[in-house]
Amino acid sequence: MTYEAMKHFVKKASLIGLLLCLAVALPAQKPSDKKQGQPAGKHVPQAKTSAEFNDYNTAYALTGGVASEKASNDFATKYPDSELKSFLYSKAMHEYQQENNKPKILAMGEKVLQFDPDNPIALVLTATIMADDLKEADKDPDKQGRETTVAAIKKNSGHALETINSDFAPGVNVTPEQLAAYKKMLESMAHSALGILALKTDDDVGAEKELKAAAAANTGQPDPYIWYHLALAQDHQKKYADALVSINQASQSAGSDPELAALVRGELTRLRTLNQTASPASGPPPAQPK
Repeated sequence: MTYEAMKHFVKKASLIGLLLCLAVALPAQKPSDKKQGQPAGKHVPQAKTSAEFNDYNTAYALTGGVASEKASNDFATKYPDSELKSFLYSKAMHEYQQENNKPKILAMGEKVLQFDPDNPIALVLTATIMADDLKEADKDPDKQGRETTVAAIKKNSGHALETINSDFAPGVNVTPEQLAAYKKMLESMAHSALGILALKTDDDVGAEKELKAAAAANTGQPDPYIWYHLALAQDHQKKYADALVSINQASQSAGSDPELAALVRGELTRLRTLNQTASPASGPPPAQPK
């Protein structure tokens, strides 16, 4: 089976990058400043001293994954009780994401969650990367490690869906329409991670459910990777008519990625043949992608 979830993740890099920029810049204010744009009733993280405030802004201004990570670590060492540590690690996560460094995105995401366990962006990104990298059961010798990863994907994706509407607060210049679109994108990615996980654990019914939810959450930006995986989940269940509808959806926007377009064409040919087959006597169906 061919799983293209990582391409799905990379395709959204610029949008998530913007999301991170909007989110991590929030706390850069003096101890006496009042923050705007936060959920009602939510505690506002602040610097406790002017020195902490200045050091935070200096660290935040750095670019590049390595520099941002080092600055975050140094800040956390100097100010172990600071409420702003998670924001610097969010910045480092963003910098590594710009560099498409998956292991470091995951590591920085886990740092963010260490200090801010309800952070929906870190929850979604870590779940997505873990789902992308999860091996199929028959190809993974580390059974215990695989079980731990599966549990983490479920936990992070599920908690992201619980916190998207309560714990994501963008900057003051974000319009309500933009905020709604960002939340829908996060919701779609959380469901997509659960769908990819289900596919890789042979739960095709669960995969279909989650991938349908992923597609429905973000209709404004149809994602061919979601529709392709949904077609596979339906194909596995011999729901060939439904799978044909899904693969046709994927084909409408897959042209920008030649590799995905080739996979979609192969699945489309298979499903067209299956939907035209009148009886088992017509011969075995074409093989699925490997």
